[in-house]
Amino acid sequence: MADDKQRAELLPADALKGKRLGISVSNSPDLDRLGLTETHFRMTLGELVRSVVIAGGDLYYGGHLQPEGITTFLIEELHRYGRRDRPLKVCLAWSIHRSMSKEQIAEQKDFLGLFGEIHFLDNDGARLEGPLNEQPVSEFPAEERAKALSGLRNYMAKNTDARIVIGGKRDGFEGAMPGIVEEVLLSLESKQPVFLAGGFGGATVDIIRVLRPGSAEWFPLSPEPKNDSRLLDSLERVAEAATRMEWDVLENGLSEEENNLLAASYRPSEIAALVGRGLGKVL
Repeated sequence: MADDKQRAELLPADALKGKRLGISVSNSPDLDRLGLTETHFRMTLGELVRSVVIAGGDLYYGGHLQPEGITTFLIEELHRYGRRDRPLKVCLAWSIHRSMSKEQIAEQKDFLGLFGEIHFLDNDGARLEGPLNEQPVSEFPAEERAKALSGLRNYMAKNTDARIVIGGKRDGFEGAMPGIVEEVLLSLESKQPVFLAGGFGGATVDIIRVLRPGSAEWFPLSPEPKNDSRLLDSLERVAEAATRMEWDVLENGLSEEENNLLAASYRPSEIAALVGRGLGKVL
């Protein structure tokens, strides 16, 4: 019954027409600890896609085009809802698309079809007219990969109106800092509304703990955290940016109570309803 009520509160058609939502999402290291699975995670993404796409909004996602990845999942979800005006914008960092062959890129364009388009970026995050007609590069120096990923995240921050954040790695990332933390930092500096869905843990709940400590009290801390020092440094930068910009990313159309619920919920329909409600108000 509650699920039906929340579904009914999703945005009406065309409420987000012309608006662009950035998706910051990656697998969380905390799923097992929280008794959740990859299926829960992807169900939530599916509900968010449905909510935004049916309301006429566009989705911006920076990732890769591997068959088992989130990009493929997003495209498959779009096939279910039938919008054929390319609502999904897949933004590819320089180091990602330069490692792909012409055939691989052509195959992915065909797969996207009328449901999405690819934005190819240079190493500074500027959009290119298309992929370079050159042989793919198999290896990039770590510094170049990090620069390309920062360029991608800058591009997305400049070309979106709001951001939804879920999960996120704490280590094993290729950029200068965890991708989700960098994206929230850029949103802060752009004074962009952010929706922090912390129920799946990961770097998202770490960001919540920095910005709104009381909203993360539910999360069970690991007795022996093994966090990359770059994560801790980047979280400090988020806190400093929030103070410097005098801007709370959680000025997102939701009340304090609703943001607290979003910070802990793992229920797909509830998360989508909350994000939809906030988007409808703030945009």
